[in-house]
Amino acid sequence: MKRLLEGKVAIITGAGRGVGRAEALAIAREGAKVVVNDHGSRFDGTGKSTDPTQSVVEEVKALGGEAVANFADVGSFQEAREVVNQAITAFGKLNILVNNAGILRDKTLFNMEEEDWDKVINTHLKGTFNCSRHACAYFREQHKKGNALRGKIINTSSSAGLHGTPGQANYGSAKAAIAAFTVIAAQEMARYEVCVNCVVPLARTRLTTDVTSSMKAMMRNVDQGEFDIMNPENLAPLAVFFASDLANDITGEVCRMLGDTVYLLRGWHEVDKASRGKVIWKAEELSPVIHHMVEKAGHLSWSSPQP
Repeated sequence: MKRLLEGKVAIITGAGRGVGRAEALAIAREGAKVVVNDHGSRFDGTGKSTDPTQSVVEEVKALGGEAVANFADVGSFQEAREVVNQAITAFGKLNILVNNAGILRDKTLFNMEEEDWDKVINTHLKGTFNCSRHACAYFREQHKKGNALRGKIINTSSSAGLHGTPGQANYGSAKAAIAAFTVIAAQEMARYEVCVNCVVPLARTRLTTDVTSSMKAMMRNVDQGEFDIMNPENLAPLAVFFASDLANDITGEVCRMLGDTVYLLRGWHEVDKASRGKVIWKAEELSPVIHHMVEKAGHLSWSSPQP
């Protein structure tokens, strides 16, 4: 039986460990040739190592697949261009881009340094833009030449961005922006037959176990034979689906995978409204109206009415 990604070429960023590694192996099992990208840094973005990336390349080859290593920092516009160029040079084309690279520098807002903000935003949000920008330029160019590659871009968001998590203003902001970026990129690239979707993992990775002891306890390994709800491999089939021709009619969507459950997520929506009747509002007039709408909708979990 023909594999889902036979003859395809994929780039997976942040593929040296965790979710990225699981995605790279799953995509390779389905027949794609893979560029395994990972800067090899620690979970906070410091340091560098080639070992994780090279290890995944060897795992792909052990499966009978083809893979090359790439150690670029996707937060660099130029280095991201080189990742795309490497795929085309090594394997003749590019069909799939999985933007997964990420780091954490968790701090409350009043303790966060400028570097903590810039580094996290640069890796997650700018890294997603950088790689997507170069891939989209390539897909568009090929489409205009009559070579419609039906490119697939899979971005990575987080519940921290979609629902909010204290202590992660930098990370959550980047992840929320990536979800919005997905919707916009999908609209822009539809004419070129490129699908852009987003996955939201919740899994045991360095970003969930190396941060706090309480998170380590929650993410502990399960007993052998028991279904592991936090196994990074749980997300891999979702990435494979979005990367395959099975998803040619799906674009601009955000899906979360938790264990054996997949969720379709949609963004901001209007909860209520009130009109003034073609007259400019006064602040004191807005007060009872907005308070009524909030009370009707229900106060957010961290807020409560003031005495």
